[in-house]
Formats: sequence, structure tokens, C-alpha cells
Amino acid sequence: MARWCYRHRLVVLVLWVVALLGPGVLSSMKGSDYTNDFSLPDTDSRRAYDLMVSAFPHASGDPTTIVWRTDEGSARDPEVRGKLEPVLTEIAGMKGIGRVVSPYTPAGANAISADGRSAYATVVFTERAEQVPKELVEAVMERAEDARGDGLRVELGGQPIVHAAGPPGGTAELVGIVAAAIVLFLAFGSLFAMLLPLVTALFGVGIGLILTGLISNGTELATVAPLIGSLVGLGVGIDYALFIVTRHRRGLLNGRSPEESAVTALNTSGRAVLFAGATVCIALAGMLVTGIGFLNGIVIAASLTVVLSVLAAVTLLPALLGLLGIRVLSRKQRRALQNTAAAGAPPASGTAGDQAPSGTAARWSTFVERRPRAVGAVALLVMAVLALPVLSLRLGATDHGNHHESTTTRKAYDLLADGFGPGFNGPLQIVVEGAKPAEVTALAERAKAMKGVVRAEVVPVPPGTGVSVIAVVPATAPQDVATYRLIDDLRSDVVAPSGLTGHVGGVTAVFKDFAEITTDRLPYFVVTVVGLGCLLLLIAFRSLGVPLLAAVMNLIAAAASFGVLVAVFQWGWGSELIGFGKEGPISAFLPAIMLSLLFGLSMDYQVFLVSRMHEEWVRTGDNARAVRTGLTETSRVINSAALIMICVFAAFVFSGDTEAAMVGAGLAAAVALDAFVLRTALVPAAMHLLGRANWWLPGFLDRILPHFSVEPGDPGEKPGSPVPRPRPGEKGDDAATAAEPMTVAGAERR
Repeated sequence: MARWCYRHRLVVLVLWVVALLGPGVLSSMKGSDYTNDFSLPDTDSRRAYDLMVSAFPHASGDPTTIVWRTDEGSARDPEVRGKLEPVLTEIAGMKGIGRVVSPYTPAGANAISADGRSAYATVVFTERAEQVPKELVEAVMERAEDARGDGLRVELGGQPIVHAAGPPGGTAELVGIVAAAIVLFLAFGSLFAMLLPLVTALFGVGIGLILTGLISNGTELATVAPLIGSLVGLGVGIDYALFIVTRHRRGLLNGRSPEESAVTALNTSGRAVLFAGATVCIALAGMLVTGIGFLNGIVIAASLTVVLSVLAAVTLLPALLGLLGIRVLSRKQRRALQNTAAAGAPPASGTAGDQAPSGTAARWSTFVERRPRAVGAVALLVMAVLALPVLSLRLGATDHGNHHESTTTRKAYDLLADGFGPGFNGPLQIVVEGAKPAEVTALAERAKAMKGVVRAEVVPVPPGTGVSVIAVVPATAPQDVATYRLIDDLRSDVVAPSGLTGHVGGVTAVFKDFAEITTDRLPYFVVTVVGLGCLLLLIAFRSLGVPLLAAVMNLIAAAASFGVLVAVFQWGWGSELIGFGKEGPISAFLPAIMLSLLFGLSMDYQVFLVSRMHEEWVRTGDNARAVRTGLTETSRVINSAALIMICVFAAFVFSGDTEAAMVGAGLAAAVALDAFVLRTALVPAAMHLLGRANWWLPGFLDRILPHFSVEPGDPGEKPGSPVPRPRPGEKGDDAATAAEPMTVAGAERR
């Protein structure tokens, strides 16, 4: 296939352009329909939500809250009222506004604080936040902010404001691409070589996101799904193309023709890319085990971009290599090849240092071999210290109170908390079905008498629905542990003893239930993902030690990366520096997303590192030499790939989306620790200490496991002079397996 794509490069390029433009045109006509539904089937909050929908079937659109507070006097003063009433009237007349509930009308009588200095109005759009035109939201903001001044503070909150006030879509992706381009140019020294991974990744991610948008019209996909998809797709897409381009450049420097070099690169590194992509998709699919519908959309978006990135790397990339020919090398490298050819000498391996291991890498590899215990202990200590904060991990939900203190949404949140109490930003709802008015009133009184409740009152509901709603305002903030305890108390001590069919809901209750379900199902998810990853490595490397070591390292990396997340986002260490506001709990759905991506990406690096080690082990039967050689020859490309992923992931910290910022920061930390601590120090140190046990496989498993080659041997790039094979019996029971000629993956016996 690689040869066909190389020779028919124009056809392949046209097909990819059509694949991009065709769905793109359809997407421009259909649009997208993303939505957020964190509720879960068979939970109390979900039943409350379903009853609320039946009671208010026409309540569509997302609200925005306009909050104002006077430094002196009262919000009822004629001067204040004279400023705000015309503003609210004008906003109510804007196209796209469903209704405006003013505190100066009977419907909003409770929207003025007890001290009279704070008030708020509710503006309900006709569409959901992600569908409201940015121009409309900006018009509402500008008109409301005109009332500021003379001791009157006016701020706005709500999801429509968050969407409009955030950075333009694609900003994080652009920052990540620019950073990756710089790293690629420094690594390759060639503009064309730099562009190849970027173009390949952009085609894969672009088509993946367009298809994700189209799919959202037929199924529920979370608004964060395309962000996660682009984050993962860009990271793996650039890295996968990087591995193939690096191998291709090495072949050119070794004197191969451009076509043979490209075909060999695809037949070696390309196969490893296919395997790596499969591991990422399998890890992502592990989220389906949780049974949480919200995560399904993320699986679809991320898997689509990964699959298309891999497909672009193995089809589009060889076509682009055919178009560029020798120009993927730097000018210095091309001149060196021309001079060598003119002199009639064989090409020198290592020109420009592109494929020869650096002196630093070789020295470090030797150092690890000589002091594996010390290196391993230091690396393990670093990971353990970083993992300590994970012991205080608390799952929940972020809200506007976690935004940066300079944002209007954070200011509105604080004004509401100051005027109406911290629990006002996260009210609860007791939704009762088929109850009499007197019974509902009595239930409200019992709820009001509960410790931690500021107010509980019956909310007017359209007649004939058979549903009653009691609004409960907690005394504590939505993210407070005491609020979560109050939800349990309302369910067990108020609703259950009443004998009524009632449920406790509201956004805070939904996220509490979501966090509990996620925590309960997380062990099954981890076992599934780790187990499948170990099975793939077991088949690929025909060893028990390699997959077991990979599983342990993945868990260590996960613990350390979550420790960093807790320290930054939950403890607030340095959160203001990255534009994140007040500390709070980690988003409830983050562990499943993070662990899926982390396990998939960690397996990638494990495959690229260990495949070279295994090749040397098969060739020599010398474990120390295998580990030393593998680390020396792969460290540069792995570190470059990791640096690119770190740049891409870190860029999403500034995406304006809280969850995407957490995922980006967590994955950037995880990749940095995985590449620069685990794969560079702890893994090789452990493999030196394990010795031949790294490659041991029981005989019965060797007979029943299928044979699969991750990366077939490249006869044109032998890693040195042949070393005599050990005689059977010299190195234990596995000596015969080690001595037998095999491919680099040890799967295709000759």
C-alpha cells in the first residue's frame, strides 16, 4: 500500500482533499448539535430531571443572570431602578431572547437580597448556550454594562456568557500547532520536513472533527467532545507522522532512493504506528465500560480523530513524501549526500546527527546501566512525591466560582454569593409527583427545618402536570462537602420518611451522583484498559515482563499526573498563573478521560522504546546490551515526540474551557513524566535489574498466542556486526527463544 500511495501521490492527495471538503460542505449546511447531559440513568437526580422536563416542556434555552449591587442605598432606589429597567426592557426586545424576569416585577419579587443592596434579573435565550449567536450575547453584555458607574456594579453570569467571553474557537489548537512547528523545525532543520507531520495531522483531525459535528446531529455528544478530539488527534497525529518521517530521513541518509526509503519507513515505523493507534483506540473504548452516556461522545470524537490520523500517516504521508522527494532533508544534509555521491563513497550513517544516537543519550544510557538501583530509586521517589496529593482527590463539578477573578462570570458569582448566600449559586430541587398541595407544603417545611438549609419554598408549576417543585437553597457553596451531605440528608431524612414519590435534583445533585457513579465504576474501567493493553503487549513482544512492567508504569504515571492536577486545580497551587481561578474539586468525568488517554499514549512510548530493545535482545541474547541500545537509539525521537505532545496539550490550558484546561494540564504533566522520568530512567533501570526475566514467556503461552509483528526488521539498517547466538541452555529455559532468528517484534519466525 505504501508503494502504491507513493507512486499515485496525486490521486491520493486529491482523494484526501475530497474527503475533507465533502463532509465540510455538508457540515456547513447541517451544523452541529452538541449538548451536555451529565445525568445518569437510575439515579435520583435523573428522575428529578425527567419530572422537571415533564413539568416545564417548553423551557428551552440557557439563562444568563444580570447581577447588580449598590455601594450605598438600595437596589429599589428610583435612581438604580431608572438605570436598570430600560436596560432590561431593551434586552427583552432583542431577537433571540425568550423572556426576561426582572426583580421589579411580581415574578421576580424574590430577586432582591435581604439587605436590599443586591438584585438580579434572569435573561433566558431561545437557544442553548453553544447555539446562541455570539453577537447577541455581546449585545446583551454591552447593554447591561452601560448601567455601571456611580457606585453601581453590574456583572453577568451563565453559560452563554462563558461561551461568548472565551477565546475564539481554535485558539488552543493554533497555539499548539505553532509550538509543535518550532519543535519540529529544530529537530529536522528542514521546512518541508517540519510541515509533513503538521499537514498530515491537520487532515486527520480536520476530517475527524467535521464527522464528529455531523454525528452530533443524530446522537448526544458533549460540547467538550470536539475539544478532546482535537487535543488527542493533534498530539498523536503529529507524533505518528514524526516517527515515520524520521525513519524515512534515516533511509535517505543511508543512501536509499526516496521511494525505497518511504516504503521501508512505512513497513517499519508505519506498522508500529498502526499498533500504537490501535492501543489508543482500545484505551479510549474502555470508557464505554463505565456505562456513562456523557463519555460516549468523547470516545466517538477522540477515536475518530485517532483513526483518521493513523490513516493519514500511512496513506497521505507517503504520497507527500513522494511529492517532496529528497527535499525532506535539510540543505546541509542534501549537500553532504551530493558530495558523497560525487566522490563515489558510500553514504555516511549519521549525517547531521539525524539517525545516529547523540553522545548525551549514549552516556546517559551507560550511566543507567551502571547504576540501575540509584537511578530507579530517584525516579521512583520523584513520582511518589508528585503522586502524594492524589490521596486527597475529590471529584465534583467546576462552576463559575472557579473562573479567574477578573472575569465577569466570577464577579457575578461572587456578587450573588455575597447578596444571597453561597448556596444560592447551586440551588437544589425536591421534585414530587402526584402529591397534594398540603403534602408538598409540609414537605417544604420539613426541608426548611433541616440544618444547612437557608430557604425552602414551593415553586409555581403549570397546572395539570401532576408535578410539584420545592426550591431549596443550601447555606453552603455548591462545591462544599457540606452541600453534598445535605443532599443525602434531604433524600434520607426528608423525602424518604414522607411517603411521597419525590427526588432531589438540581445541577449540584446531578454532579454529586455523577461523581459517585464514576468512582464506583472506575476500578472496572482501569482493569479493562490495563488488561487489554497488557494483552496487546504480550502478543507483540511474547513476554510476561514487558506488559506487566508497562502496567505498573502506567499506574505510576497516572497517580503522579493526578497528583499534579490536585495540587494545581484542587489546592490552587499556581492556578492563577495559568488563568484558572479559585480552587475546587476535580471534574467528575476527568478520571475516565485522563486514564484512557494516558494509558493509550503511555503504551505508544512503551512500544517505540521496547521494540528496539527487543530487536537487540533477539539478535544478541544480551539483556544489558538490549536495554542500553534501545534507550540510546530511541531516546531522541521519543523525547522530541513527547515535547510536541506537551506543547499541544499545554496549549489547551488556555482554551477557555475549564474541563479542557484540566485535561490539557493533566496530559501535559503525564507525558512529561512518562517520557522524561519513566521511559528515560525508571523503565530502563527496572529492565536492567530484571535481566533475562524481561523476556521470559511460559512455553504454553508461546504455543497458544498468535504471532504478530509490531515492526519487521529492516535489512538495510543492521544495528552492528552479528553477535554469535547463545547455545541452548546457556541462558536458561528461554535461550532457545532468544536465539532464534526473528523480526524486531519477535513474532515472525524465519
